[in-house]
Amino acid sequence: MATGNWDEKNKPTIPGWYNRFKNKAQERIGTGIHGILAMPVKANWGPVKTVTAITVTSTSENTLKKTFGEDSNYTAYRLGKLALLGQPKAVLFYRLVDGSQKTATLTLKNNASTPADAIKLETKYPTTRKLNVTIKSNIADSSKVDFILYEGATQLFSMSAISGAIDDIISAINSNVENEYLIATKISGATGTIGNVANQALTGGNDGTAGITNAHYLEAMSAFEGYGMDGFALDGISDQSLQASVKAWVIKNKEEGTNIIAFVGGPQSNYSLEQANSRSKEFNHEDIVNVFATSASYDGNIYTSAEVAVYIAALATAAGLKDSICNAVTIFDDIQPRLNKTDTAAALAAGTLVLAKDADDVIVVDDVNTFKNYTDDKTEVFGSIRAIKFMNAVDGDTSLKRKDFNGKTTNDDTGRALIIIALKQYFETLVAAGVIKDDFTVEIDTELQANAKSDEFFWKWDATYLDVIKRVYGTGNVTK
Repeated sequence: MATGNWDEKNKPTIPGWYNRFKNKAQERIGTGIHGILAMPVKANWGPVKTVTAITVTSTSENTLKKTFGEDSNYTAYRLGKLALLGQPKAVLFYRLVDGSQKTATLTLKNNASTPADAIKLETKYPTTRKLNVTIKSNIADSSKVDFILYEGATQLFSMSAISGAIDDIISAINSNVENEYLIATKISGATGTIGNVANQALTGGNDGTAGITNAHYLEAMSAFEGYGMDGFALDGISDQSLQASVKAWVIKNKEEGTNIIAFVGGPQSNYSLEQANSRSKEFNHEDIVNVFATSASYDGNIYTSAEVAVYIAALATAAGLKDSICNAVTIFDDIQPRLNKTDTAAALAAGTLVLAKDADDVIVVDDVNTFKNYTDDKTEVFGSIRAIKFMNAVDGDTSLKRKDFNGKTTNDDTGRALIIIALKQYFETLVAAGVIKDDFTVEIDTELQANAKSDEFFWKWDATYLDVIKRVYGTGNVTK
């Protein structure tokens, strides 16, 4: 069932549920809230060119390590940790490769007087990880062998006292539940038993990261389109042309009925607040958040603006409709530069999200997006992440009513009334949650319905959005 946007001059013809929002005038907004963040990454392990979801739980980091490795030289682990710490419902990862990726291999020989190739070991994923194998006679039973896989000097898994027969050892390797690393296959014509080896390395692997270009990121973004997501972040990439492509992609998806808030940032060196503000003004879009910090520290690591944007993306994506990340405490220990009030005000006015040191905490100053050129059609309510998430949720949640009504309800007064009742019940939940006032209206758009086709239904809503308190002004009186 199709969803998306519409206007009187260009109504979609595919059966579906099409929404539009008005803020005194027509404005297109996207779909709902699921708490899902998407991010392309570089890794030295894991499935390539595939969307892989990691649900955020107490063991998420272990899952991340098992899936993509724990090498901090790659963004899957270095920045994947930040994304998980932001506590979204789940993170969708896509391992980028440039086409040169290769698995590592090792050919084991039998123990014949003239050793012959017997078993091919191959890594499950393209990699340059330093994996090596030891096969030795079992101390207790010399007719059997022990098989051990190492990464460097670290043991990854082992099997003790297994048959050294070619077929048996292949079966043992491939069926071992601890083996998340190797695939064993028999060399044609191989016979006998396996020969011993000591720290024999798997070679020839390639992680496929050296030649990654913007085009590969665009492929990842296209792959994400088949999945429900609310937030998107690049893996620390600050390239302006790629970020411009992200904006174009966000707009395209919005027009097709999928609203995605993208979070970007700049490089660490030679990057000023003025440059960040200039980028924000160029973006000027409610679904683009531009983060500025020349550096932020956490757990002994230093992160750039574009890397901090990953954590902010996760934090904002995790927030519920009632929640704002304004004044939210982050994981970071320190932030540079520490902006003065004048620079902070200039950043917020430009639509640049900045952080500040507040006592022992590093906080998000305000939940601004880059849309700041307000108009009569799009007022300042469009300038905060929380408000955009609210509008996205209304569109997405009401669109789900298509499962109850589209293709099932007669398009007459009774059928239309049933839909209006269901929609009003949804808005009542927003009132109860303190997201909107109780003076909302949900009704048939009689003007448009008068000229509707036999299978069309037009409705409209109006609600007063309730913001959170961000600025508190006190007056003190001292008497003698």
